[in-house]
Amino acid sequence: MLRNTKILATLGPASSSPQQILALARAGVNVFRLNMSHGSHDDHRARLAAIRAAETAMGRPIGVLVDLQGPKLRIGTFPQGPVTVRTGQPYRFVLDQVDGDAEQVTLPHPEAFAALEHGHHILVNDGKLSFHVERVQDRVIHTTVAVGGELSDRKGFNLPQTILPLSAITPKDRKDAEFALQEGADWIALSFVQTAEDVRELRQMIGNSVGIVVKIEKPSAVDQLDEIAELADAVMVARGDLGVELPPEDVPVVQRRIVHQCRHLGRPVIVATQMLESMISAPTPTRAEANDVATAVYEGADAVMLSAETAAGAFPVEAVQIMDRVIRRVEGAPDYRRVMALDYSAAEAPGQADAIAACVRKVASILPVTVSAAFTTSGSTCLRLARERPHTPIMGISPRLDTARRLTLVWGVVAYNGPDAENLEDMVVKTTFCATKLGLAEQGKPMVIIAGVPFGTPGATNLLRIVYP
Repeated sequence: MLRNTKILATLGPASSSPQQILALARAGVNVFRLNMSHGSHDDHRARLAAIRAAETAMGRPIGVLVDLQGPKLRIGTFPQGPVTVRTGQPYRFVLDQVDGDAEQVTLPHPEAFAALEHGHHILVNDGKLSFHVERVQDRVIHTTVAVGGELSDRKGFNLPQTILPLSAITPKDRKDAEFALQEGADWIALSFVQTAEDVRELRQMIGNSVGIVVKIEKPSAVDQLDEIAELADAVMVARGDLGVELPPEDVPVVQRRIVHQCRHLGRPVIVATQMLESMISAPTPTRAEANDVATAVYEGADAVMLSAETAAGAFPVEAVQIMDRVIRRVEGAPDYRRVMALDYSAAEAPGQADAIAACVRKVASILPVTVSAAFTTSGSTCLRLARERPHTPIMGISPRLDTARRLTLVWGVVAYNGPDAENLEDMVVKTTFCATKLGLAEQGKPMVIIAGVPFGTPGATNLLRIVYP
């Protein structure tokens, strides 16, 4: 519970029973991800019920993130079986339905024909094959094979240099988002984001009752990062598709840029995909994978995510346990604070809450503060405080359970669902009670409390108080 960096775990065939979900929560999962690319609504409803049961058993809020599938771009089929295309040969992608062979295949997406130009590339099968576009003529895209290999039925394709005139929200996504709202999900993740307009479209559809996590997996989204991050409630560095569409040497640089920008804005940021990939089939990770998790922690990411490792792997609980151990080891290292502080920057156009949060950070670096408590209705006070990355745990006390659940994604926050303070004396009493219950109070050592007066007024953070239990 006292980790600063949170763990997201994806549920799937390997981790869907109530017993498994409870075991994952006990191992250290803060937020569970429901991947709408797989499974029915009934499957996910049962998982969500098991998560809420685990939440009750654990006695702490647990977040739920529903990940929308987004548009799936795929080529056609090869009735005679897989074919091999060779580097340098011509190859055609045809809008009409044709039998795929070594010379052509159907590409049933008219949007691609409208957007592709000479010099663009088509990547197939997670980038394993690459085709250089020579010209688009009527209903045929003429290409030269840049990197050859085997082609088979309905492989996915990517267009890294092309912005498609295509919404990020499909009819299936609309139904899945409605399901997420009805079932009380805390976050909805938006896939295939190309421009800021995609985020606005989802916001208009779902409002502010659920947080929006924008998945950065397209180069065009990286180009518009500043505006997209401003519109989002949280951002995910989705390194799977991002690693397909960008050269591998660019991905670490882009990851660092996204994390830095989100920290600057005070947006929670998740680093995802292939973090402990070898643990899909092995009980321990590679040393490089452990170092990958550590790098995200040193950069100050709010959360790291497990995908297939927990959804379909042979060792889901062990993957969470090892990720937890790596995070704790890094956060206890002597240079952790120094390295993470390198990315600190002052808020742009800071307000009252930013000023008080900065004061908390300074107080916690001078006094032996055991916890920084924030009374919050909307969660914004905790977000401003977490942005400062103080030297203490952040106890986020909220009268709203949905707010407490959303705060489970935020760096350093120990979320607590409890009644708001009625006055200053009650504020001290409730803080002491909660901190003692959570093991965050220590006799004779100070606690810092921030809140808004009058109490219960969202966004009115204007009070800082130092108290001793």
